[in-house]
Amino acid sequence: MSDDRPVAPGRRFARLSATADGRSGDRSPVPRSGLCLSAFVVVRPNGVGGLALLGKVRPEADWGRIGALDAERVGRMASLWMLPSSHLILYESPEEAARRIVREQLGAELPDLAAPVVISELSARSDAPDDPHWDLGFVFEGRWPSTRFPASPAFSELAFVGVARTRRSEIGRGHADVLDRVGLRAPD
Repeated sequence: MSDDRPVAPGRRFARLSATADGRSGDRSPVPRSGLCLSAFVVVRPNGVGGLALLGKVRPEADWGRIGALDAERVGRMASLWMLPSSHLILYESPEEAARRIVREQLGAELPDLAAPVVISELSARSDAPDDPHWDLGFVFEGRWPSTRFPASPAFSELAFVGVARTRRSEIGRGHADVLDRVGLRAPD
């Protein structure tokens, strides 16, 4: 087969450009509802199953800078558990983002992070069902030598939480779905 065969009609690949008009076979426009690239870090203690490091945001921390959360989202998240996470900084690699998240949000360094599990989800907006928002997430896992973790500059509460004993409604921002992807399921 020749490598120069045309792309199948009607098929558009995710080769995106801000200036594409959507009719070009070469590039597609960035979705109007957006495209988010995020990194999540799931830290588990050595030798203990079912636990993940989760935190509750410290409202006075600069979450706009360290986690891409505006004041409204910080307010909604304050009573919920969340994973250390952030949108990627423009042109930052997922691995660099994971290291930055651990450093800025946890005030620590993890020696090793496993290659990420990559998740891709579309979510429809109620006001524009034909214009989905696209999320690409990179989920990194790391290990900590014990079930105790130092205090965090970004979280008012930080603990290794038994995910199977924590209701999904207690975990914010779709992070329960992220935990599902690495085999930690919170009940409904």
